[in-house]
Amino acid sequence: MVDPQQPAMRVTITGATGLIGPAVIAALRDDGAQVTVLSRDPERARRRLGVDAIAWDPASEPAPAQALEGRGAIVHLAGEPVAQRWTPAARRAIRDSRVTGTRNLLAGLRALAPPERPATLVSSSAIGIYGARHEEPLDEDAPPGHGFLAETCAAWESEAAAAGELGMRVAIMRTGVVLDGGGGALAKMLPPFRVGVGGPVAGGAQYISWIHLDDLAGMIAAAVRDQQWRGPINATAPEPVTNRRFSKVLGKVLGRPAILPVPGFALRLLYGEMAEIVTTGQRVLPAKALVLGYRFRHEDLEQALRSALG
Repeated sequence: MVDPQQPAMRVTITGATGLIGPAVIAALRDDGAQVTVLSRDPERARRRLGVDAIAWDPASEPAPAQALEGRGAIVHLAGEPVAQRWTPAARRAIRDSRVTGTRNLLAGLRALAPPERPATLVSSSAIGIYGARHEEPLDEDAPPGHGFLAETCAAWESEAAAAGELGMRVAIMRTGVVLDGGGGALAKMLPPFRVGVGGPVAGGAQYISWIHLDDLAGMIAAAVRDQQWRGPINATAPEPVTNRRFSKVLGKVLGRPAILPVPGFALRLLYGEMAEIVTTGQRVLPAKALVLGYRFRHEDLEQALRSALG
């Protein structure tokens, strides 16, 4: 609920033109926030998002002071998409966009005098930090795993956590598979399912830790406004499901069979090492969000998929 007696919080967002950004902007505006975005193409961002936009190249320069000073919070979403074949060039882009980009954001924040420095940084991360852990339940106390994505996420989080040395509150959102029909992992799954050739992948026993886009945006907005949200936070729904179960429910929602198995080797031929995200998975639990009292809008997978695809 917006308090008309309180001045509106000013929030700056990076990476706002991606899948998550527009929903986060909407959630923050519902809380009464005034939003500015940092973008390589500010004109495009203004047209698409209807907000003030300021130019920034996160790969090559500190974040500009005019986009940071006097803000209550920064929401850092910028990062090269992970869902691509991990060629050497792609690996560099995935890692540098997160690690170097966050380092350059912190350089901009360090340049500000404390009275003008934002109080809060909410930074993206991913459940990929846990690596391949099979059926092991993973809350925020679980240690990082191994492999390219886990090590990239750990380095990314380390850069963001450095904002704590500036006296800022830092919340790091470890995001699961985001359910939204307009993009991301779900959109990539839809074509084979819609023509009746979808099914479980690599045996289907691996877990998918999912979250509806509405809840991800809601959790980020909660992390902006609530001082208790700090440190790593698993941004996933309370009930992760196996790939087999996910495939069955998605087929039901689409009114199509979901029984044709997809062998793991076929995904590895198509995507290379990146296929490990799909063939291994993680069973991640949002322990901290539940303790903090976050109320999920979409806890049931079937209802979440119907909403995402509606």
